[in-house]
Amino acid sequence: MEAFRSLMSFLMTPVCYEIFFTDFNFLDVPCLKAVISKCLGYGIIMGAVLVKVPQIQKLLKSSSAVGMSFSSVLLELYAITSMCAYSIARSFPFSAWGDSFFLLIQVTIIACLVQYYRGKPQLAIVFLVIYSVILFVLVSGITPTNVLAALQASNMPAIVIAKMIQAAESIKNGHTGQLSAITVFLTFIGSTARIFTSIQETGDNIVILTYIVSTIANAVISFQIIYYWKATEEYVKNSMKKQQ
Repeated sequence: MEAFRSLMSFLMTPVCYEIFFTDFNFLDVPCLKAVISKCLGYGIIMGAVLVKVPQIQKLLKSSSAVGMSFSSVLLELYAITSMCAYSIARSFPFSAWGDSFFLLIQVTIIACLVQYYRGKPQLAIVFLVIYSVILFVLVSGITPTNVLAALQASNMPAIVIAKMIQAAESIKNGHTGQLSAITVFLTFIGSTARIFTSIQETGDNIVILTYIVSTIANAVISFQIIYYWKATEEYVKNSMKKQQ
């Protein structure tokens, strides 16, 4: 039972454990919400470990960054980094923000690949070095919490601008290029689920509003993936013919 209690401690508080497994009251609404939120949070984290991998694979396979906006990727990385740093400073549970940690790594790789496939490998290295220094400053405790809160609040316009830039790129090209449909749809689903987990686990209005805005912005890109589906397939076919 002790081993089971220890395992359940990742999903519920001691109070909820007593309510569920001592009183056998499995319909307690507050505890049910908390447990669902924890399970959903860890599920999102597990998904985030691989969510950007299809995008990375697509870039590597095509050796092209056509359709990818570096400015958009950079703004997305800014938003994710701010979320990580702010969550660490506020001591939020890992289940509430752990996906941002894995997304941070993957989006950094994407940013470097976009620069590399645009014929700027030196800039990719410079970017990686500068970003690593900035990340250390933000998460090491050097940066005041009020500054991190301001960065987190600025996520909302950053996310909107990032997605608008990407949307404009797709409209200009008439297709979504090397954007991965799997990554876009999973990102949309993840941000939607994060609204609920943020309400339950952080209660932080800045974080909650950020995910609401992110969900709306991701919905726009998801719509473009569907709208330009045939045009993108045609573009990919023509690109493959040229490579052959």
